[in-house]
Amino acid sequence: MPGQPAARRTVLKGAALAGIAGLGAVACSTESKLGHAQTPTPTAPVELGAVDEVPVGGSKLYREQRVVVSCPAAGQYKAFSAQCTHAGCLLDKVEKNEGSCPCHGSRFDTTTGEAVRGPATVPLPAVPVKVEGGKLIAGPDA
Repeated sequence: MPGQPAARRTVLKGAALAGIAGLGAVACSTESKLGHAQTPTPTAPVELGAVDEVPVGGSKLYREQRVVVSCPAAGQYKAFSAQCTHAGCLLDKVEKNEGSCPCHGSRFDTTTGEAVRGPATVPLPAVPVKVEGGKLIAGPDA
């Protein structure tokens, strides 16, 4: 009977590892409720804030609205989804026009949307953006 406790221990370890693996799969799923955005871009126009919040030559992350906006020249704006194209996590910061995904380390050029470091290989989708009354508006029909 000395083999029985070892077998039970092995089964319990296997069950624990399976549970951890399952949690990992859920965390990486785009359907996960653990912080991933459900849709990659706003589904309706959304006000982001004053145009001067995005510096000329720089970028700003609007995490709550799931958008990153760059300003290549005064009065010109480009916007992209802030949802990583690898596993759906939201970018968590922008430094020197490079957006970072906290889940797996992907990085994106926030002036072009291009993936500059994997595992993501697909660029961030462009989002329409316009200026209205001194405010940036992003999303469909923007």
